[in-house]
Amino acid sequence: MTLDYPQPDGVAPGNGYSHVVTGAGQWVAISGQVALDADGTFVGVGDPAAQAEQVFANLERCLATTGATFENVVKLTYFVTDIGYLPAVRTVRDRYIPGPKPASTAVQVVALFSPDALLEIEAFAIV
Repeated sequence: MTLDYPQPDGVAPGNGYSHVVTGAGQWVAISGQVALDADGTFVGVGDPAAQAEQVFANLERCLATTGATFENVVKLTYFVTDIGYLPAVRTVRDRYIPGPKPASTAVQVVALFSPDALLEIEAFAIV
């Protein structure tokens, strides 16, 4: 499976993400993941870095069920309750995705489904 990261003419390069990612294969959509462990208990209440670690671990487990890895991810959408959490989230992301970055969207939201949830991330991949 090969993904391509073309840079569109006339569009400033993304800082930590790609504007366009293409590839051929099976499309995989992963629902937004929050910092819940296998027992449904929140990890890192009040700590965006700890929550990001749990969220990316959950995404990795979800990807694995389809035979995918983070190398197959073409799009991430970040929902954060405070845009100031993004540096911590990106630090964790960079450990899980050290190479070319997928297309991404980050949105600050008023709230998520639980007041303990500081962030939620959904992913799309091609396997």
